[in-house]
Amino acid sequence: MIEKNYQPADIEARMSVVWEDSRAFKAGRPDRRDAVPFTIVIPPPNVTGSLHMGHALNNTLQDILCRFERMRGRDVLWQPGTDHAGIATQMVVERQLMERQQPGRREMGREKFLERVWQWKAESGDTIINQLKRLGASCDWSRERFTMDEGLSKAVIKVFVELHREGLIYKDKRLVNWDTKLLTAISDLEVQQTEVKGHLWYLRYPIEGKTFSPEDPSSFIVVATTRPETMLGDTGVAVHPEDERYQKLVGKNVVLPLVGRKIKIVADEYSDPEKGSGAVKVTPAHDFNDFEVGNRHGLRRISVLDKEGCLDLLDNEDYLKGLPEGATQFAEEFNKVDRFAARKRIVERLESFGFVERIEPHTHMVPHGDRSNSVIEPYLTDQWYVDAKTLAKPAMAAVRSGETTFVPKNWEKTYFEWMENIQPWCISRQLWWGHQIPAWYGPDGKVFVAETEEEAVSHALGYYVEQEVITAEQGREMALDRNKREGFITRDEDVLDTWFSSALWPFSTLGWPDDAPEVKRYYPTNALVTGFDIIFFWVARMMMMGLHFMKEVPFSTIYIHALVRDEKGAKMSKSKGNVIDPLNLIDEYGADALRFTLAAMAAQGRDIKLATSRVEGYRNFATKLWNASRFAEMNHCAVPEGFEPAKAKETLNRWIAHESAHTTREVTEAIEAYRFNDAAGSIYRFVWNVYCDWYVELAKPVLLGPDSPAKDETRAMVAWARDEILKLLHPFMPFITEELWEVTAKRESLLALAAWPLQPTGPTPEQLAMLAAAAGPTDPLISPALVMPIFDHADFTDPKAEAEIGWVIDLVTQIRSVRAEMNIPPATLTALVLAGASAETRERAPRWTDVIKRMARLSDISFADRAPDGAVQLLVRGEVAALPLKGVIDVAAERTRLDKEIGKADADIKRAESKLANEKFVANAAEEVVEEEREKREAALARKAKLLEALERLKQAT
Repeated sequence: MIEKNYQPADIEARMSVVWEDSRAFKAGRPDRRDAVPFTIVIPPPNVTGSLHMGHALNNTLQDILCRFERMRGRDVLWQPGTDHAGIATQMVVERQLMERQQPGRREMGREKFLERVWQWKAESGDTIINQLKRLGASCDWSRERFTMDEGLSKAVIKVFVELHREGLIYKDKRLVNWDTKLLTAISDLEVQQTEVKGHLWYLRYPIEGKTFSPEDPSSFIVVATTRPETMLGDTGVAVHPEDERYQKLVGKNVVLPLVGRKIKIVADEYSDPEKGSGAVKVTPAHDFNDFEVGNRHGLRRISVLDKEGCLDLLDNEDYLKGLPEGATQFAEEFNKVDRFAARKRIVERLESFGFVERIEPHTHMVPHGDRSNSVIEPYLTDQWYVDAKTLAKPAMAAVRSGETTFVPKNWEKTYFEWMENIQPWCISRQLWWGHQIPAWYGPDGKVFVAETEEEAVSHALGYYVEQEVITAEQGREMALDRNKREGFITRDEDVLDTWFSSALWPFSTLGWPDDAPEVKRYYPTNALVTGFDIIFFWVARMMMMGLHFMKEVPFSTIYIHALVRDEKGAKMSKSKGNVIDPLNLIDEYGADALRFTLAAMAAQGRDIKLATSRVEGYRNFATKLWNASRFAEMNHCAVPEGFEPAKAKETLNRWIAHESAHTTREVTEAIEAYRFNDAAGSIYRFVWNVYCDWYVELAKPVLLGPDSPAKDETRAMVAWARDEILKLLHPFMPFITEELWEVTAKRESLLALAAWPLQPTGPTPEQLAMLAAAAGPTDPLISPALVMPIFDHADFTDPKAEAEIGWVIDLVTQIRSVRAEMNIPPATLTALVLAGASAETRERAPRWTDVIKRMARLSDISFADRAPDGAVQLLVRGEVAALPLKGVIDVAAERTRLDKEIGKADADIKRAESKLANEKFVANAAEEVVEEEREKREAALARKAKLLEALERLKQAT
């Protein structure tokens, strides 16, 4: 029995238990043993994370695909798991220690601290997994993995060692994003560019051999900088090779103010003659672009900052080298001064010597750590790198050949731009939480990379015996006794970048590098659903690692979804206070309503403007389905055993079978093409408009009438169509559909495992390719057999039934539209004249006269050769239907009203177009404000078009 009121929370809790107890989502179910696999790996959320709207969208779309393919008979593996999130997790635990006034990480020591992190992970690390379950994610939760599981750690170590052995992992001194608060290198993804109001300092650098005078421009060259403190590390000045102002100076030296170091003027296209003075200071150790300029011209790299962002001058051999004799006083005075305090003092000193030409206010972007909020420094340091350029070549080739395709396709351009300009990938992090780098250092600093410490010790002892650093006897003793080799080799303290382990996710989660049968069965995966912001950081790296180690692309399709913004189009952020919490929406409206909202708005390449009102609207949609199902139940609608909808005799029932088949094809094709919004829109129209508004309404006279074969058939058809709706809607709204599936017929089987209405008639080319790539027909896990439905109703069409019922619907709809446009009160009945009606219309109209009169608020329906004078004429499927309105409405007053409304629409259009024509407004206003004006203009134009149409109709009534 269906409850009177739809209560999402009750249903969600109950259905979650049902799915879990039945192991509905488990991959490799016995009944799917011979089915073709379908695999998706979840983008692993951070173990510290909480469900945000991006997660909600991403996982809703993945779940739609998985539930869809599961219903199509595939052996679905949606692989879940979480990421250890190195910096984020370490910060959480360190903050917790500080709040509890407990010893910090350094005081605690590495081993004890890591014990504490694992303890926190056990207690709080699964929060987001439980939240994903609340959303309805149908992952195989029995296979949940964690990037620091033993098996995944084994994969990480093997990959590192093999890449190092191949020369694709190496150690180098390069610039990295350095967080001076967390004291670690961080990835570009962890850097946020923040707009800051600062200054641009124009500095005079004296030209060697000339007597410097602030009044003599020929004695100096002017450079501009936003970071005067880094000038201490300048090793060059760059000018554009075609800049005539400086061509005679190229190759000469300037004398670095305050420091006295002589640095060369070089010609390089990096310098822009149109910006500032056209000359730029080059500080290779403190700027990424300068690093490249320095490499091109062989300039020295002098780092003048330490790890904590203080000047490091006094014991800095690189800095002191090349200074004039007795020039260390400045180094002594400024050594260990914080970078920002040093900036102020250095500018004061420069001004006192006349080296500052001018200072201008300057708003610019400054990189900040996304977690520490500290200003990030380009920092020259020894780190471990991956030769990404080499690994990127096959990854680019795979996309160019079509082995992997992007949806939407335009993201391929972004992928190629990043990959073609790829830099060495810094993979080391100065943290404790993460995969510790499997490298050990001997007493002379020689590196030994190995999968285990014992293996590293063996290599090291063999090497040092051969080099005669130790004797063979000492080597044997040290190999047998750990105490005797204590301190002889030490392990690298750094850990790997989190993206390194997540790059292996598509195959490490399946059991690689062990010879696990799941690797053979479920790799490569089918689709990856992710956001555009990690195409480079995650997607590209999975492509590189998958191709290198598995010799196959990790996924055939990459679906890139857009951002979820607020209802005005602004990006959600805590600072703006416009963040929408998906869990709050689930609490208020239910997970199904949120899921359907996100799917319905997920148009390819278009950001989602999320308004709470939309979620509320789709909760009402769920309520509509609930009430329609209750109506069916109350009228004893049920599908009898052996019922075949294709054999229905009643026109109305054949029509709903036709419409159901049409909708099934639309939804199926849209999901296959990743057009989630089109699929959702199609099922929405079918449920609300076709089934509830028309079919059930048109069926009511039969259902409420006397018993008859027509009534029996209609009862069966109402229930059958409802079941088809539940199947089509299930991937989008799993909770309510599973509940109604169970309570309407007390079924033993789950809707989640029921057959999709439209099944493939055989293996698709994609499936055949997967079968061919597998071990073959003798493989016990793979067989070409597919689960096939007994009846494929999506092939059913009935043009005759569609023509008749479609005519009724179009006629009633147009009459209602005219009544609304003309402000005809509901109580006022109007006549209808079918002018010049065809024999077909004359034959069908009497069957539906009572229904049309009731639904369109008509007093009479008659036939005539032509439309009477003063009647509004409607064209319904090529034939004229006329509404005589003389005496029914005040034509003059209605014309005045419409003219007034058209005037209002014109004013709105003019106002919006005026703003949009203002270049200053378009350039300076927030993106969402400009978009809002465009929407206002389009809405006003559409409103005016409808009003003009109504005005034209009104002219017919005069």
